[in-house]
Amino acid sequence: MPAGAGRHGLPQGRRLCWLLCAFTLKLCQAEAPVQEEKLSVSTSNLPCWLVEEFVVSEECSPCSSFQAKTTPECGPTGYVEKITCSSSKRNEFKSCRSALMEQRLFWKFEGAVVCVALIFACLVIMRQRQLDRKALEKVRKQIESI
Repeated sequence: MPAGAGRHGLPQGRRLCWLLCAFTLKLCQAEAPVQEEKLSVSTSNLPCWLVEEFVVSEECSPCSSFQAKTTPECGPTGYVEKITCSSSKRNEFKSCRSALMEQRLFWKFEGAVVCVALIFACLVIMRQRQLDRKALEKVRKQIESI
């Protein structure tokens, strides 16, 4: 087994790298936008904002606890905006992404990147010291053999 290899055959650094990548992905995981499927369904079942022009009557705001339980649009992001469709004059809610939420996600991502950079910087320093010790030991053995 090569030096530095773990019990399962992966070098320690590689296992640590996979662990850090998985942790970073879990930490920075944002809600992926839901892709709209193009189905041949009557337009009466679709929200009006998908098939016609609309005007935002209330800006994007966090859902109240009541809205979170009763309005399905609050589910994906936790934020909702009230819209009025132009031709049908229907009032509906639409899920939205707020600037505050985007800012939080950005700083979480930045924090994760800095943490990962610091961890890998420490790993590089440790590996360099290990290689320096091996080189010094090799030189010492060569000097002793003279």
